[in-house]
Amino acid sequence: MRGSHDLGGLPAGTVDMAEHEHGFWEKRIDGIRLLLSDKKRQLISVDEMRRGIEALGKEAYDKLNYYERWTASVTGVMLEKGVITADELGRKMTEVEERDKARFENG
Repeated sequence: MRGSHDLGGLPAGTVDMAEHEHGFWEKRIDGIRLLLSDKKRQLISVDEMRRGIEALGKEAYDKLNYYERWTASVTGVMLEKGVITADELGRKMTEVEERDKARFENG
């Protein structure tokens, strides 16, 4: 059975190969991934990244863009390994949401 990530041989339209500017958060998740997988830390491997992305399920896989899938995979693997806890993640997400909300409200 095919996973939602396995598009080989299926009609999927054209691929936009144009260079584009990456957003700050996209650069950040790339940096986080590089740090987590470096020789010093070795907290995540390319195989674990791929497994995490492939495990997203069709709805999430189709909804998320490339770097959002990376973010979901890194988060899932770090939770699995106990590097972070769900509570720590939730607190940090709340902190970021509140900071962004205040920034938006204050211009």
